[in-house]
Amino acid sequence: MLFRSPGHFDRLADELPDVDLHTVRLTSSGDDPAALGDMYADAELIAHAAAAIDGPVVVLAHSYGGMPTTQGLRNVGNVRHIIYLAAFQLTIGDSLLSPDGDTLMPWVKRHRRDGIRDYVEAMTPETVFYNDLDAPTTRGAVSQLGYQSYVSMRQPLTDIAWKTIPNTYVVCQADNAIPVAAQERMAERADAVRRLDTSHSPFLSQPAAVAGLIRAAVSTRAAFQ
Repeated sequence: MLFRSPGHFDRLADELPDVDLHTVRLTSSGDDPAALGDMYADAELIAHAAAAIDGPVVVLAHSYGGMPTTQGLRNVGNVRHIIYLAAFQLTIGDSLLSPDGDTLMPWVKRHRRDGIRDYVEAMTPETVFYNDLDAPTTRGAVSQLGYQSYVSMRQPLTDIAWKTIPNTYVVCQADNAIPVAAQERMAERADAVRRLDTSHSPFLSQPAAVAGLIRAAVSTRAAFQ
């Protein structure tokens, strides 16, 4: 979840009242630039959260969340499926920025501190993240955005969960944050591919559709083997 907080997923949670849901607040995103963590800390947090659940787990990774999910989950035995929702499904040696030559997105501003503690800010989230939402919903979503640590976007993967855990890639076809062509390339690594005609934030614009994808993953026999 680049820049995002668990509160962005409240609409999705409302569509899944009968599912045992757990959200993880990542260290790399937040309101205090001095307190931001990195991708490896996020990976450990996700791994510990999944391992603490008693029973099989389906993990939904969105955007940047695909990086620490990929990094952290390979050896977590109860994870049965990963859903990459317009997420970075990359491979060993890749960082979030490396596919674009370590260049930041044009809609991001880098705030410089001392290199390691640099952080970034999304400057036009209304059109980049929420281009299919109404104005009130967009304002509410923007108000919950935080900063992102720059280092978390540059740290390379050293492990990859998607090679051993069944996974689905969901391409968001009206996404202004991750180009659709880039999503399609990452989706080539997935076991299955689905598509939604949404922005980068389908959990807000089409939460029922995302809930349906989660239910499909949860209900498959493979998820409980």
